[in-house]
Amino acid sequence: MDKYRCTVCDYVYDPRVGDPDNDIDPETSFDDLPDDWVCPDCGAEKELFENMRTKEMYE
Repeated sequence: MDKYRCTVCDYVYDPRVGDPDNDIDPETSFDDLPDDWVCPDCGAEKELFENMRTKEMYE
């Protein structure tokens, strides 16, 4: 599963870890996060995250 980076604060959502502070279990893919999930560090919406693997492919 791909990691996603918040473009506002650089928080990285790692699906292997999930987001335990917000009741997101490990092994939850970014696409399976609830629509109202936000960055736990800055509150940015999901649409402000970028797929880290996709970004690396184009750099």
